Formats: sequence, structure tokens, C-alpha cells
Amino acid sequence: MISPPMPRRVALISVHTSPLAQPGTGDAGGMNVYVWQTATRLARRGVEVEIFTRATSSADAPVVPAAPGVTVRNVVAGPFEGLDKRDLPAQLCAFTSGVLRVEAMHKPGYYDLIHSHYWLSGQVGWLARDRWGVPLVHTAHTLAAVKNAFLAKGDTAEPMLRVIGEQQVVDESDRMVVNTETEAYELVSMYNADRSLIDVVNPGADLEIYSPGSRSLARAELGLADDEIVLTFVGRIQPLKAPDVLLSAAAPIIERSRTQGRKVRVLVVGGPSGTGLAQPTALIDLTAELGISDAVTFLPPQPSDRLAQVYRASDVVAVPSYSESFGLVAIEAQACGTPVVAADVGGLSVAVADGHSGVLVDGHDVEDWTAALDGLLATPGRLAALAGNARNHAEQFSWEHSASRLLACYSDAMTSFAARNPGSIAAASVRRSARPWRRHRTRVPAGQG
Repeated sequence: MISPPMPRRVALISVHTSPLAQPGTGDAGGMNVYVWQTATRLARRGVEVEIFTRATSSADAPVVPAAPGVTVRNVVAGPFEGLDKRDLPAQLCAFTSGVLRVEAMHKPGYYDLIHSHYWLSGQVGWLARDRWGVPLVHTAHTLAAVKNAFLAKGDTAEPMLRVIGEQQVVDESDRMVVNTETEAYELVSMYNADRSLIDVVNPGADLEIYSPGSRSLARAELGLADDEIVLTFVGRIQPLKAPDVLLSAAAPIIERSRTQGRKVRVLVVGGPSGTGLAQPTALIDLTAELGISDAVTFLPPQPSDRLAQVYRASDVVAVPSYSESFGLVAIEAQACGTPVVAADVGGLSVAVADGHSGVLVDGHDVEDWTAALDGLLATPGRLAALAGNARNHAEQFSWEHSASRLLACYSDAMTSFAARNPGSIAAASVRRSARPWRRHRTRVPAGQG
């Protein structure tokens, strides 16, 4: 029996944000975590991963050996600072040139496959695919049509430039990776994608870092009182993520708690991003308007080990986003044994088991969110039961499972591309990698994980 092909080296493209950046700042978020965690897991399976990202500082080294088997290449494209995602289309020519030049320094066939993340990267990957003769796998992470259909109040619609760019990438990709079946449906219904070319790969969490621990020790480390009820938001501060919904919903709970002799605190962890940069003090101003400034603590984005302490210190983590392709925060919190209250949108309906590990709220009406939070806080037994189930639910979503599914996707992409292009570099790579199955016992077959 012949084993399916496995890539030796993958060119992973992440134009607008580096996996080495701190999530929760600027444009860095869940995609950073996804890129880094899958890259390192693939490297552990014997796949060399080279990540191309845009240099954002003159201090960025051109090549960074980031982990065993993982190299980050900082490509100079435009000014180092002062550009956000909306400015980057004008720099795609320069970025693409930098990517192509790296490959040109090697013999043909240096990369076996390209995996692009976000539509900007897909534009680069599409051109590199044609130049190198290897398949392009694309992950959108978010889609303009979906964001525009569920636009947050006060937010700005995604431009037609992006919608058209995403359509081009969908049309050109050899395979696409999505987080959930919901996202697959959105690609088919909104972008006319071919469902047979879409693979569902659930993201995960680092289950070693994000694990249950002492709430008292976590609170002591964060300067929180043991007798407080702590409601937490983690993420980029922008209308899409809706931290204002949590603050507004918590306000009447905080007011009542003052007369009942109990303490309720809202913890907001993250930094302004995207359209939120236009009003960086908006949440602080809102807490003042609501009269709850003394009950809200703002923390900057946290490294993963300290973020785990934030989750452990919390009674509930809220994810009120208007649009979310998956919701890594929800999985990370549950992995730490903390129940989640989330909006019933996108991938959150998969990330949170409604009534088992958390609660899903239909919509963003503040009164509905107040009722959902109140209902949990008023029934400690139910809250404890959700907390007890949270870890077990999160264990279904590990980065090891994600890596296994990605390898299966890569194998399918290489095989089908080679069949369509028998004289291509990819075809030669597939022939070279063909070995008896018994020689690859560490390889996880497609369908597992």
C-alpha cells in the first residue's frame, strides 16, 4: 500500500501579522495563535515550515529561526510602521517580489505547498503557486461578506476591494481550510466556492498551557480579591468584538451587587485594534457613563502563561462578538475550567457547548446578556456544573488534532494538483514522497483527530 504524499517544506504566508507578535495588539489576534501553533505542530511531524510575514520594524531580522523546524522570514514591503490592513493592498507587489526572490535562490521544488492565511496572503499565494507549480491551500479566517452582514453598531463596513480580492482567492485556491461547517456554508453561499475543495479543520488550544489551576493563586497574582465575582473579556478592543455589550450588560448587575453586599468586577484584557483605534478611550468613557468605573479593571494583552491565569481567575468569560469564525478565547477559557457566555454566531456555536460548558446568547441585546449572566450568577450550582464540563469539552480541540487534519488536507491538495498537472514540480514531489505505508507509521491517517 502506498502512503499519501506528505510535504517536506511548506511556505506559509501571513502578510499582515507576524506569528511572533503579541495577540491582542494592533492587527494581531487569533490568527497569530493559529499560524504559530499549527506551524510548530507541523514541524514536530517532520514538515519544515517557512513563514513569510511583513517586517514592521527596522530591528526585525530578515530571517528568524523561531522554533525547531520553523523559520520566520520578515519581508520588507512598504514603511515599517504606520500601516494597517487597509493600507497593505498597495504593498502586495513588493511583498510578493520578496517571497518569489527567496524561492528563486533555491532549486525548483524547494517548497512543496503554499498555505496562505487571510485574503491578502491569498493574493500573494496565488501568484507564487503559478510561479512555483505547487498547490495553494488557503484559510480566510474572516470573510468580508460575513462581517458586513453582521456589522457591529458604529463599525465600518469592509470595502469592496476586499470582497473582490477574497473572491479571486477562492476561485484560484486548490483547497480551502475552514474552521467549521458554518464557515464552509458561507464560502459556498456567499462566494460560490466548490464544497468538495473545502476541508473543515477545527482550531484548538494549547492544552498544557491552558489548564485548570488555583483560582485563589491566579487572583492573588492579578491583584483581584477572592470574594469578587469576576466577569472577563479577552480580545482586541474594537466594535466587532463587542466588549461594550459586556460592560453595558454587567452595569445593572454591578449596581444591584452594591446593595446586596457582594462585589462584581469586570476584567477587560486587550488593546485597541482596527476601527477601535479611532476611539481608543471609548470603553473607559463608557464605564464612566455607566457609573461602573470602580468595578472595571483594564489590562493590556497578556502572554499565554499569564492569560491562563486570567482565565483561571474568572467566574465567567464573555465572548460577545458580532462575527467569529471560531473563537479561540472560548476554547482557551474552557480549557482552564472556566465557563463561557458567548454570542450564538459563527464558530462559537461549535466552540461552546450550549448548556454543557457555557451559554450561547441569541443576538446582542443588552437585556438578554444581562439575563444570561444574571441567570448563571444566581445559580452557583449550575455555574459549577458548567465549569466542571468545560475542560472536557475543550479537550476535543487540540492543536495536535488540527495538525493531523491539515496534513490530510495538504496530502489531498498535492495529489489532486499533481493529477491535473502531471509535468509540474508538485507531481515530481508526489512521486518522490510515495513510500509504502509501513514506512510512515507516525503519520496520522486522514480522518483521525
